[in-house]
Amino acid sequence: MEPTLPPTQTPPVQPTPTEGAVITLPPITPTLPTPSPTPPPAPPTPTEGSDILHGVTPGPSVISATGMFALALIFLASGVATLTYLQNKTAAPAQAASQAAQAAAVSLPIPVDPVAFASTTLQADAAYVLDITGNQILYSLNADAQLPLASITKVPMALVVSEVLTPDMRIVIPWDTAYPGSPERLSKGDTWRVGDVIDLTLAASSNDGAEILAGAANESIRAKYPLASGGSATLWRMNDLTKQLGLSKTYFLNVSGLDESTTQSGAYGSAHDVAMLFAYAASTSPSLFVATTQPSFSLMSINGAKARAVNTDKVLDAIPGMIMGKTGYTDLAGGNLAVVFEPIPGHPVVAVVLGSTEQGRFDDMKKLVAATKATIR
Repeated sequence: MEPTLPPTQTPPVQPTPTEGAVITLPPITPTLPTPSPTPPPAPPTPTEGSDILHGVTPGPSVISATGMFALALIFLASGVATLTYLQNKTAAPAQAASQAAQAAAVSLPIPVDPVAFASTTLQADAAYVLDITGNQILYSLNADAQLPLASITKVPMALVVSEVLTPDMRIVIPWDTAYPGSPERLSKGDTWRVGDVIDLTLAASSNDGAEILAGAANESIRAKYPLASGGSATLWRMNDLTKQLGLSKTYFLNVSGLDESTTQSGAYGSAHDVAMLFAYAASTSPSLFVATTQPSFSLMSINGAKARAVNTDKVLDAIPGMIMGKTGYTDLAGGNLAVVFEPIPGHPVVAVVLGSTEQGRFDDMKKLVAATKATIR
């Protein structure tokens, strides 16, 4: 069952929040742009249960220094100072994205045909595995096909929200995010740290969490990017980021990835584009996605309310050296899953599965991970 959002309202203009500020926002649904062109509708598949809000205070990054160095190689041409790029923590995300996109255009992966992948068969419509360290494509299936992304959309949402909202800022929850009694419920009026809401939203794939975060960040993003169009500035920045990264097959109609209708998905992209996006996210913001590596966790709001999150990724135990991941599932998308992991320490790989089934996405990913482990030893 998908959560029902409150009716659209016109939000008041909010000042740019400062560290420790409490962000109070009305329950609004952002005005969504119409993309061009619109992909053809996909046949319906079984519906998924609601993706609900969850979170955890970010812990130490699980990515090693070697892994961070290697991850950046996918964006940097030979001769570019990779270590300098990763250590420049004060650089604006937009500038970093632009530099990454320019470098990626210079240095493209070289396809290979590992024996371990030769007999791999998947239920997915598209898949892509990239050895980031070796800059090699290990597996590719319809990698440029433009398909519905579902909740994979929440990764760029988190990236752009984190540009303007710091983890210690506070959000007053504008509406209940789950049914009464649900351990995943964030109740209207409770005050939560932004970092907790981001972590909860990513790990438990909360549609409400994505809308709340986007609403809280809107005015600050508009102040940071004056060219942001009307409606949701957060949504505008998500699409702006994909342009800066050169992800030509990817665009977003909403901030959660929830289907817009029975024929229109909330986001579209290719397996290749998702791989590039995840490599960028893992190299520039690994701590932002630590919660996606945890099976479950408990948390507490500023005012003492408790919640518990269960990760929507059911194959965490089969993925070694997990750095980040995100599930996705809607009627139009089917089952999606993307991960960045290290088959051996310091050797990151990104794997993407799109258009599988609810269970098939996990079975497909286990096959890709197993073949990767057999290839990289």
